[in-house]
Amino acid sequence: MVETLAVLFTAGTLVGILVALGSELSPTRRLVVGGIVASTSLATVALVTVGRRLPRRVLEGLVGGSALLIALAIAIPLEPSSAVALACLLAFIVVDACYFFSRPVAVGHVLGGFLAVDGSLLLRGDVPLPTVLALDTIMVALAVVTYRLARRASGASSDPLTGLPNRRAFDDALQDLVRDGRTSSVALLDLDHFKEINDTAGHEAGDRVLLRVAEVQLPAGALLARHGGDEFALLLPGRAGEEAVATVWRMCDQLAGVGLSCGVAEVRAGESAAQLMRRADGALYAAKAAGRGRVEFAATTPSRGRR
Repeated sequence: MVETLAVLFTAGTLVGILVALGSELSPTRRLVVGGIVASTSLATVALVTVGRRLPRRVLEGLVGGSALLIALAIAIPLEPSSAVALACLLAFIVVDACYFFSRPVAVGHVLGGFLAVDGSLLLRGDVPLPTVLALDTIMVALAVVTYRLARRASGASSDPLTGLPNRRAFDDALQDLVRDGRTSSVALLDLDHFKEINDTAGHEAGDRVLLRVAEVQLPAGALLARHGGDEFALLLPGRAGEEAVATVWRMCDQLAGVGLSCGVAEVRAGESAAQLMRRADGALYAAKAAGRGRVEFAATTPSRGRR
């Protein structure tokens, strides 16, 4: 999301510069255009440098604020063709909103963008209403197509039973976590005696156990994925060592009656995602070998178990 926003903000900045260069503006109006271009440039720099640490609401605010900037730029006396060119930037808002936001939030952003941009075009008085409606038709079609593609893409990265991210989505998030360089940990969680549950109580009973794990309350920033079969994987950004182990124990405590063996590994500098997961898998194997129902930490010193 951050990378896409940065690309679109960069493109919007270039469009603003090109429109300004192609229009005859007074010094005052050039100053206003320059302020708008400077605002989008600063937003781009912020997205590139600290975007991954910004709350989602801030990112949503950037998308919503873009519509107001576009409307303000259109209100500056420009040639009608330049105003329509700026109005086409609404496509960026449509793509962002429909691809990354939930349906209610996306609809709100798109409608807000239409009101701001269409209102600014119509208030000028030199852009015909049919032209504005033609632009809206294109944007609505783009919104529908983008939303449908986003839902399909989401389905490709989520587990159909639990709704959790699948292994593919987890691997992508893991790569980002390793590149980020923060102190973090991963955990592998395996259901104990899951085959026996399926064999004795049926697959529906096994599915209910999987769904119970999927509904566990996670700490802020954590990501739980179904890694395959009866195994789950957990990302714990900002947590390492004893704190990560304690977090996994708290998750296990929420699942009374569900046996879990867990292996935890802390991210090491210069380590690849594959190496990190091998250490977590080794800790998981140690938990099973020690009698199951345990959380083991991949470390050079013996880990402590609570069960």
